[in-house]
Amino acid sequence: MPDDARCPCLSGDAYGACCGPVHSGDRPAVTAEALMRSRYSAYAVGHEAWLRASWHPRTRPASLDLDDDVTWRRLDIVGTRAGGPFDEQGEVEFAAWWRSATTGERGRLHEVSRFVRGPAPRPGERGPWLYVDGDVQP
Repeated sequence: MPDDARCPCLSGDAYGACCGPVHSGDRPAVTAEALMRSRYSAYAVGHEAWLRASWHPRTRPASLDLDDDVTWRRLDIVGTRAGGPFDEQGEVEFAAWWRSATTGERGRLHEVSRFVRGPAPRPGERGPWLYVDGDVQP
């Protein structure tokens, strides 16, 4: 995705100033919400490697099968609980809207996702945020 394109997470920033540096490893996601936004953007652009890298090893699937027919259209952050720069865990509730390119069907994924900090890369530093799992909401 071009750096000057609108970021899929709809933060209002360009991809190169928002989720792009998180995907490339140039900048960590500093909050659970920032990681959630980067994961949504990874689904939107088909960045399977980032999705797997940002998943906690305890719950990470062996493989992902991203559906090329699905276009992710909009992300709404409903709320957060903890997950800030100095927290060790957090939750992000979101709604993600999609559309099928083949059938035109539309839908919404509403989930409360759980995140934790991974191991710190060096003493005195904070570990990266990792997606653990989520509860799909009606």
